[in-house]
Amino acid sequence: MRYLKGMSRVMQELDDLFDELDQLLKNPDAGAALADNGVNISLAIVAADGLRAYLHGEKERAAEELGTAAEEITSRIQAARVLAAGKPS
Repeated sequence: MRYLKGMSRVMQELDDLFDELDQLLKNPDAGAALADNGVNISLAIVAADGLRAYLHGEKERAAEELGTAAEEITSRIQAARVLAAGKPS
């Protein structure tokens, strides 16, 4: 996802950084390391896309992407708590 037309150097550098992050998140070794920490790669990519949109001033798209990520993360936390509460100590 590139925004080249009329972009400042700073915005180009930010886009390059997000492109690198996207590639890293899709790397199997990085994915495995993040999964060990309970990170869902797809949600991380959605959150990164939301932040990129926000930095480009696309606030509606940013709110949608970041909201989706936040809702899904919250849902997963709640599901984990329910499972943990149902297990005997």
